Amino acid sequence: MQTGAITPYIDVAQLTLYAFWIFFAGLVIYLILESKREGFPLITAKGNERLDGILPMPSPKTFLLRDGTTRTVPSLEPDEIVNAVQEQDFEGAPWVPLGDPMQDGMGPAGYALRANTPELDYHGEPRTVPMRVASDHWVAEEDPDPRGWDVVTADGLVAGIVADIWVDRAEANARFIEVALPDALARHVIVPVELTQVKTNAAGGIIKVVSVTAPLLAAAPVTASPDFLTAREEDRIQAYFAAGHLYALPSRMGPLI
Repeated sequence: MQTGAITPYIDVAQLTLYAFWIFFAGLVIYLILESKREGFPLITAKGNERLDGILPMPSPKTFLLRDGTTRTVPSLEPDEIVNAVQEQDFEGAPWVPLGDPMQDGMGPAGYALRANTPELDYHGEPRTVPMRVASDHWVAEEDPDPRGWDVVTADGLVAGIVADIWVDRAEANARFIEVALPDALARHVIVPVELTQVKTNAAGGIIKVVSVTAPLLAAAPVTASPDFLTAREEDRIQAYFAAGHLYALPSRMGPLI
């Protein structure tokens, strides 16, 4: 009998390999169950049909959130109302919007139903706020200050004027451009900085928003509060303007060929 062998057919190395296989299989099963705490059971297009997947649903687990509230997952989410129809009657068939896909959250305009409360910074204050609230933030001297500049959309129209810059106080960077609309309601909308272009000239400059037209900018979702936005509002606004790259103009939809 060789050194390390338990029997003529099994040794320590073989037992270690079997133990690793068992551990790895258990790890995969654990990760699959934990990943099903949100988004499951899967809701199909066939009415109230729900699918658990290859493994059963995990037992409920309650999490204590930072604000003192609790959330138990998995939870039975209500059926999502989709303002669209499928082209064919089978799971996976493309959906055709019946209304405004940007407002209805279709395709790239889809967003997660996150908490309708603001994300907080380390001091317990709303994280993303305009600079009129975050008075300890300013635009660097070597960068242009766009406040007061015209906002030009994809159709070449001046859709409004930059009223303020929204900053992330936790990361110390600009997140949104606040645009004052020239309407009777004096409404303000915020546009993600990543979807804007800064064009400077001798007179100052303009902010160009190429993802939407002027009417779509005026119809953009707004925040409930003028001084902060909630996590759900942030996702919806980001998705709305990003979806304009597909839905804003008829020429952007459909195949190139």
